[in-house]
Amino acid sequence: MKPNCLWILAALVAGAASAAQPDSAAQATAYPSRPIRFVVPFAAGGPSDTMARTFGQKLNQAWGQPVVVDNRTGAAGIIGADIVAKSVPDGYTLLMAQVGDTISMSLYSKLPYNFEKDFAPISLVGQTTFILVVHPSLPVRSLKELIELAKAKPGALTFGSSGAGVASHLCGELFKNAAGIDIVHVPYKGQAPATADLLGGQISFMFNNPITSLAHIKAGRLRALAVSTAKRFGELPDVPTMAESGLPDFDVGFWFGALAPAGTPKPIVRKLNAEIVKAARAPDVLERLSALGVEAIGTRPEDFARTIHAEVERWAKVVKAAGIKLD
Repeated sequence: MKPNCLWILAALVAGAASAAQPDSAAQATAYPSRPIRFVVPFAAGGPSDTMARTFGQKLNQAWGQPVVVDNRTGAAGIIGADIVAKSVPDGYTLLMAQVGDTISMSLYSKLPYNFEKDFAPISLVGQTTFILVVHPSLPVRSLKELIELAKAKPGALTFGSSGAGVASHLCGELFKNAAGIDIVHVPYKGQAPATADLLGGQISFMFNNPITSLAHIKAGRLRALAVSTAKRFGELPDVPTMAESGLPDFDVGFWFGALAPAGTPKPIVRKLNAEIVKAARAPDVLERLSALGVEAIGTRPEDFARTIHAEVERWAKVVKAAGIKLD
């Protein structure tokens, strides 16, 4: 075959291959044409689950396609995140991530994915604080009294979390180190089951989120001693911060964000972003999340990417300073 014939044949093959690949803009125009799966790496009823269902409902209303929340618990959220990281990058599998995902990058020496490289950030969707809550039977009414009790009874007090290595666990470990106390960590497969055991008196205290604890605090079923962020929490203005209670520089916030697998076409990411940002500004979403103590947020994908990078670097320093390592 002559050289020019080979060139023509190669061009035809390349053209056919190109034609077989759907244009990303055309994909975005047709998207979504089937149900979307929103993977939540924690148990139903927890904060991540609530956020996914809130925003999933808005996507369903906007596009007329079902948004199925898929709770995949285990390994501090790693199992669920790994499912999304390895999914087809077509916009039909999303992850409701949270601050603990950036902590895992430095806590675990072997993760099945890289949180910065294997996901396409869509938008931050909300942020809040942790509340240090105790069972009412515990004879303490302040952080100072809790520390004194822990020092008087080394190893006797237990604190729950939604899993080993997640933000609520690390918050407890930071408290343990900062206060110089001996307390025992009890991991659960989500914030909801941990809260249930705290309400039952099976554990002493925990760093809980407003979504699963605010109603119990206001009803007197749990007692709030402090909040983890540098500023007081608007829903509980009389509850001091950890820093105000004697642990200076203690500042741990909690955020949620939507991500897709890396490689998801940018037009689809932009389409998801536009609808999620719109949902975050919707009066009913603002009202619902505010009642739960969560500030609704909508950001650009690139801004969320910068937040993730900054959080990974920040928590790497915290984990190193605290000497915490999990495998």
